Amino acid sequence: MGTALVIENDPSDDLRRLGDWLAEAGLELTVVRPHAGEPLPESLDGFLGLVVLGGDQSAFPDGQGQPGAPWFPQLEGLLRKAVRHHVPTLGVCLGAQLLAQAHGGLVERSTSGPEIGPGLVGRRDAADGDPLFKFVPLLPDVVQWHADEITELPVGAVLLAASTRYPHQAFRIGDRAWGLQFHIECDTDMIAAWARSDADVLEELGYDPDVVVAATAEVLADVEEVWQPFTARFAALARGELAGADIPAPGTPRTLPLLGQ
Repeated sequence: MGTALVIENDPSDDLRRLGDWLAEAGLELTVVRPHAGEPLPESLDGFLGLVVLGGDQSAFPDGQGQPGAPWFPQLEGLLRKAVRHHVPTLGVCLGAQLLAQAHGGLVERSTSGPEIGPGLVGRRDAADGDPLFKFVPLLPDVVQWHADEITELPVGAVLLAASTRYPHQAFRIGDRAWGLQFHIECDTDMIAAWARSDADVLEELGYDPDVVVAATAEVLADVEEVWQPFTARFAALARGELAGADIPAPGTPRTLPLLGQ
């Protein structure tokens, strides 16, 4: 067994099914809750992986230049250390936005409006060579619940999944850090709680909360079918049983196939 560090940014978005999947795949989990005053570690020494969960906060600073949460600057520092030291990393929704922003990407309030409920994302061709995404189907089921979006990926990031309204649905930075704009951890109770807390948003969108919860519950088995094995591959990578992505060294010339081959 190895230990992965989990950062819970908001009590409304805990590990749920993702925690079960990681534990089943052999990772012991150390959960830090900075929203409850628990301090973030200064480094990732001793941790086999890093998971950063979602939350109701915005990744980007407010109009006065204050971060979305007091611990976000330190958390972004940890995310940079994770990529620099090749620590397997998974950011979910807000966690993905913080991963992108920490490496020079841009996160903003979406001009397309909130994305809420069950949906599909489209796997990109680059996923074929990705150790986690190469077994994900072309149009996997996901759960969406966000109003902000990553409008620009960091330089060098690899886009792995997209959708029409929100083009940056999944990406990789370096050889072993992944961001998912969507949720894979949710169960029905979590979605029901979000529907209650965001009742005003759903009303503005013209969504019936009961319909959103029921529709999401219907796809959870399909979500698990895709993302539980994905999570197991991440755990295997963290345990050293799976190689990361093959990243050419800077300046390495690309080898092109000869004509006719």
